[in-house]
Amino acid sequence: MENIILLCIGLIVSVCFLVLIAQKVKIAHPIFLVLAGLVIGFIPGVPIVHIDPQVVFLVILPPILYDASQNMSLKGLWKWRRIITAMALGFVLFTATAVAFISYWLIPGFTLAQGFLLGAIISPPDAAAATAILKFAPLPKSTKDILEGESLLNDATSLTLFRFALVAISTNHFVWYEAAGSFIWVSVAGIAIGLAFGFLFYMVYKWLPTTPNIDTALTLVIPYAIYLTAEEFHVSGVLAVVSGGLYIAYQNHFVFSHKSRLKSGALWSAIVFILNSIVFFLIGLQFPDIAEGIQSLSFFNALSIALIICLVVIFARTIAGFFSVMFTRFISRYITVAYDKPGWRNPLILSWVGMRGVVSLASALAIPFAIDGQPFPNRNLILFITFTVIIVTLVGQGLALPWVIRKVEPETIPANKTEDEQVFELEIALNTTAVTNMQTTYNEYVTENILLKQKYDFLKYKAELLHKANEGDGARKRAAEMIAQFKLVMLNISEKERSVLHSFRRHPDFDDDILRLIENRLDLEEESLDGNAE
Repeated sequence: MENIILLCIGLIVSVCFLVLIAQKVKIAHPIFLVLAGLVIGFIPGVPIVHIDPQVVFLVILPPILYDASQNMSLKGLWKWRRIITAMALGFVLFTATAVAFISYWLIPGFTLAQGFLLGAIISPPDAAAATAILKFAPLPKSTKDILEGESLLNDATSLTLFRFALVAISTNHFVWYEAAGSFIWVSVAGIAIGLAFGFLFYMVYKWLPTTPNIDTALTLVIPYAIYLTAEEFHVSGVLAVVSGGLYIAYQNHFVFSHKSRLKSGALWSAIVFILNSIVFFLIGLQFPDIAEGIQSLSFFNALSIALIICLVVIFARTIAGFFSVMFTRFISRYITVAYDKPGWRNPLILSWVGMRGVVSLASALAIPFAIDGQPFPNRNLILFITFTVIIVTLVGQGLALPWVIRKVEPETIPANKTEDEQVFELEIALNTTAVTNMQTTYNEYVTENILLKQKYDFLKYKAELLHKANEGDGARKRAAEMIAQFKLVMLNISEKERSVLHSFRRHPDFDDDILRLIENRLDLEEESLDGNAE
């Protein structure tokens, strides 16, 4: 136990240090962590670290999926539901099929069932990798919504196909309509279990006197409870966690206090960062050991095959992307679609953002070592190809993504309102409501209480400023400049207040608990100012 704890501490400290370096050299940290793991893995004497697939599936995957669903836009998911469904289902199946036949033709003794197993493993792009890399390569919001929605759902398709391929290999029996029926069942039942758990926890939050600490603790339990229950019934744990997470994400605005949201948000951000970082680091660290395990082919032949399959994966996604463009234009004649003129720029970007990651890693490691007492055929080769595809797509496509975006120049799909218009209208509505309520309900308090009077004047003048901003572009620019100036001044003042507060830490008459209370108030005020500034 002590060795495990020391190993975990060492991994966390190592990845945090490497992420600091990645930020210094301005490289997306998943790419840098994989490269660092590769370099360290080839150093003689470095201990070999083996990843247990159960740890990935049962410990790492549920919270990553839950966090992704919490940050997903439900409106974006619904608006782009058709293209997201096509990508999560069609792209994965098309890629898996292409990989299956290519690997069957390329690899001596490789069966078609093994090819579909490999295809299922390397077909789904990874959400965490894409999200981290996209911070260095800004994309239109519509494109991000589609990528996030696809990454939430494609894991279910690939893992289901993975299960059926394993069954086909072990039993030499596969019936496509049975597989299709089973896929529908595990998907629908998984979604139902997720929604049921989401509603259960919603009732707990709504009707029981929970505290911010309890709310935060329960959010740590939710993804595991949903995933384990779904897996116990042999249905899609991925879709269960995603559907439950989406339901709770919508409801927590109504049942969580601001303290609960701040606490759980900060905790989840740190947890998912650590889990993802460790996985990317271990991918690179394990590659040398995986390469040594290949026995059926030479390293050069295995690497050549793996690189060819990488190209197949990239081209298959690109072909599927442009086919979806043609299909969208055709079907828009008969049904209403979100956007009937997709062009070629955005689909090309969507096709390029296909980095593989944690799900492919977990699936590959989950391949059993033996079937009916016999070693699993080509297991080490499948692992090697999977790790190669992850590294090539993550490092190669990831590093090239900013350049591709600059050259392609993806188009921004027109929205009903721009982001600035949405912000202004929401702020006008909220400030007007606050001013009206203070006038009608608390007018007497406002007159007598100087603090309330100052707050009332502030809200009143801000509302007037925002209303004037709607008169034209010049007025809006002036209003934005004044608000930005106000935030800058208040942030500087907050920093001065913080310095004074720190000076009281050396004073024996002031308890640390009280100082932390005041510091938390400053944090909330500064977060409000800084968040609005963004």
